[in-house]
Amino acid sequence: MRPNPQYATTDEQVARQLIAENPWAMLISHHAGQLVASRYPVLLDEATDGLTLVTHVGRPDETLHGLGEHEVLVVFEGAHGYVSPSWYAPGSSRIPTWNFSALHCWGTPQILDADENLDVLTRLTAHFEQHVDEPMWLDREQAAPVARGTVGLRIPVDRFECKIKMSQDKDPVSVQNVIDHLRAPGPYQQPRLADDMERARAAGIGGPAAE
Repeated sequence: MRPNPQYATTDEQVARQLIAENPWAMLISHHAGQLVASRYPVLLDEATDGLTLVTHVGRPDETLHGLGEHEVLVVFEGAHGYVSPSWYAPGSSRIPTWNFSALHCWGTPQILDADENLDVLTRLTAHFEQHVDEPMWLDREQAAPVARGTVGLRIPVDRFECKIKMSQDKDPVSVQNVIDHLRAPGPYQQPRLADDMERARAAGIGGPAAE
């Protein structure tokens, strides 16, 4: 990501929250002379002290990525959207921009055994099924044959970069105007982004500086 310290945070709790709220991630690697990218649901491994991810891939992605052989990049993306300068206070900037949250995590995947992979698949299913009216939990015995077509991963995160760009460089009136416009009906309506802007403002993430 662009090295702009104004929008950067090293707070692990901010990173954890972004992962928890946006579990659909992109796994990127460079293997056998090619860039490889795949998308999978990713959860936090709460059983570890550090920032650790758990997920699975469908075969043959483990071979295409060369998983376990080298570092990979896992990208999480929060709510994002266009910000028109027409929303700013009079006399403010006339330059449009894009507000967003993004997290890049680097680490070397650990390949899980069959039982650990089933643990991850069970947890992934439970995580998302819990919000269904009549959840169908994963039956490990029935899932075992299907699970053989997947590879479970644990990825201890060695380092991460997190950017929360939420109009921190703008005056308070302009920030509130942007929030109001993102909540209003229209082509750029983004209530989740408005929520994130309010949360960043309350947490004091970032500070006044030139964009």
